[in-house]
Amino acid sequence: MVSHYQTIVIKVGSSSLTNSQGKLDPAAFRRIATEVATLLKDKRKVVLVSSGAIACGAERLKLGKPKSIPEKQAASAVGQARLIRQYEKAFEKYGIPVAQVLLTRDEMQEPDRYLNARNCFAALLKEKVVPIVNENDAIAIDEIKIGDNDNLAALTAKMIEADLLVLLTDVDGFFMKDNKGDVFQATEIREINQEVEESAGLSSSQLGTGGMITKIQAAKICSDAGINMVILNSKKRGLIKSFLAGKKVGTVFSSSKAA
Repeated sequence: MVSHYQTIVIKVGSSSLTNSQGKLDPAAFRRIATEVATLLKDKRKVVLVSSGAIACGAERLKLGKPKSIPEKQAASAVGQARLIRQYEKAFEKYGIPVAQVLLTRDEMQEPDRYLNARNCFAALLKEKVVPIVNENDAIAIDEIKIGDNDNLAALTAKMIEADLLVLLTDVDGFFMKDNKGDVFQATEIREINQEVEESAGLSSSQLGTGGMITKIQAAKICSDAGINMVILNSKKRGLIKSFLAGKKVGTVFSSSKAA
């Protein structure tokens, strides 16, 4: 396996944790726990950044899709507890403790809070705990919101000086168009240029690019920090292990500053 990826941040999107009805899928949590347990066995350190709190809180409260800010905050507060419970159950099989870490932009911008958050991560990882990170949606207002978990994951990776950010999603990678207009999956992107940014804005959901704009933003943060980033399909087992073994899976955004 690629030895220099010792500290890894894995971002899990809502679609990776739910079934076709939009409800939490316990099998998805077990699959993630199995992959992370393998990484820890290889002496790596792992942080999970997980979406899904608002979705599973809305399900529990029977809100449908919450629209108002108070509804979203209530759904997040209820859903975050359910989310952590699912992760705790999934990791118990391997004897791995998990911890909840809720962040806002304040922790990313204010020096004292940044240092405190970084020290917290360091202590958890030293004790072989898997931090489960999410934005603190229950209290966050626009002024302190990060806004999406792709960027949150990138900022977390930068904070803890990770070696790799893995974005688990429901597509195989990042798609672009060649000179003939045919769509292809890029295996590696070394520079985020205009062509790449325009590809992120492709509207067809069939191409899997609906949520790619924030992933490009995350890639820029990682690139500037010397961190490689890879987009992988969460529905396919073992892709993280395959990537770390040097196989060409997903799409990797290589930072020229990476060690």
